Amino acid sequence: MSDFNFLIDTNIVIALEDAHTVDESFSELVRICNEHGIGLFVEDANFNDVYRDKDISRRAITLSKLPKFQQLRKVPIPTETELIRRFGYIKNDNDLSDVKLLNTLDANAVHFLITQDVKLYKRAERSNLGPNVMTVEEALDWLRQTFQEKTVQLPYVVERKAYEIELNNNIFKSLRADYPAFDDWFTKCRKQQRDCWVLEIDEQIAGLIIRNDENHSDAQTTHAGPKILKICTFKVLDEYRGEKFGELLLKQVLWFAQHNNYDLVYLTVFPKHDFLIDLLSYFGFSTTRKNQNGERVMEKPILKGTFPAINEEILKLDLKYYPRFYDGQEVQKLCVPIQPHYHQKLFPEIAFGTELPLFPNDKSLIEPWAERTPGNTIRKVYLCRANIQHLNPGDLLFFYMSKGTGYERSQTITTIGVIEQTAYATSTEELVHLTAKRSVFFQQELEALKASKSSPILIIDFLLVGHLEPPIPLNTLLNAGVFINRPPQSITNITYNRYDALRLYIEIGFKI
Repeated sequence: MSDFNFLIDTNIVIALEDAHTVDESFSELVRICNEHGIGLFVEDANFNDVYRDKDISRRAITLSKLPKFQQLRKVPIPTETELIRRFGYIKNDNDLSDVKLLNTLDANAVHFLITQDVKLYKRAERSNLGPNVMTVEEALDWLRQTFQEKTVQLPYVVERKAYEIELNNNIFKSLRADYPAFDDWFTKCRKQQRDCWVLEIDEQIAGLIIRNDENHSDAQTTHAGPKILKICTFKVLDEYRGEKFGELLLKQVLWFAQHNNYDLVYLTVFPKHDFLIDLLSYFGFSTTRKNQNGERVMEKPILKGTFPAINEEILKLDLKYYPRFYDGQEVQKLCVPIQPHYHQKLFPEIAFGTELPLFPNDKSLIEPWAERTPGNTIRKVYLCRANIQHLNPGDLLFFYMSKGTGYERSQTITTIGVIEQTAYATSTEELVHLTAKRSVFFQQELEALKASKSSPILIIDFLLVGHLEPPIPLNTLLNAGVFINRPPQSITNITYNRYDALRLYIEIGFKI
């Protein structure tokens, strides 16, 4: 049994009446919650939302559904002035309901709020409640990660030509609804042999990007080229959304564009795809105009040459120019020793075994990964008990895999990350709250860490910016003076002179 519970936003209950994927996902979420004793709650704000629904038939149906969930007793509501100070502007009754839901979460009456409303999602982020607000898909993925063992192998992003993909593939169903002439357009893509990135899971296409090289004359973008990468199609099947495949595809796009010296990446997206827009905006895309179909044209210039002068918060610049990052004297550089098993969980895509004696130069993944999500994400979390102060957004992390038999990258610096934020957890409950969207641990593993006030756990949220190719081995680090005598045993600051020595060996696919 679990002590965790969820508060459900009204829009999810209403959506249950519609023939929509959220219905299937939410049904699965309800099943897992019931199986593990996790409470699903509604409160007064939910009922107020429904009473305002002008569709009388739908209102009656939704009201009949609400009693199926447990109802919270009334949570004290601060004055409107206090609510605005804590949660932001309140323009109408819908805003007031959203704020009341966040107030319930803030009062610790529940552990998490589930919503499909991107405006509520953003309001929670601004109120520092973001880690505890999830979409249905994120909540479902967290439940599976925390309470269920998984056996599915992490898929690769594979290169395909458009003509290799059947026109009747399930991935295209919703695209046809948005674009009536989609079949004709995709037939043209097949004839032109356009390049695609495909996410394949159990022989099913779970996600797809169709890309095309354009010049500025073709693209008519606000930002000039000349080398422009257009993302013609960016699609993940709804049933896989909670597993961060959108981040995986975006990582593929941006790493590819940076490594191949593109000047600009752009795509068009309908305003209804608000979570995709939010993801793109977070990583430096901006809306430059609307096209005749009502789609947003979203563009991201790719940085070339030296990193610009620091004129705003360093993390904001790192996100704007991701995967490029600032490494000047204003940011700390930290070596993060990480045990091989945890390294494999956090970065499964580079968990290669050592060469076999009978097959030199042949590397293979150590084992099929139990979890997909950790390898998909750009935004990750690292947990430790390091007693280190004054970590700041924008500081750089250099992950050093400690000695591990059978690991090809044992005793090397493998990976670079950028700190987004840090926090300390003084209890298991707090640890779960702060890591729910990023953690690679099961509930039992988090409990085993025994977070307490006397022994808190340091939580570092960071961006994965790249893996070193090749990784930097221990002998090189010792000979160059990056390490003195031996590798660090806990997070250690890399001094200015030592970073200068380390920098000579960093090969990440683009200039830093």
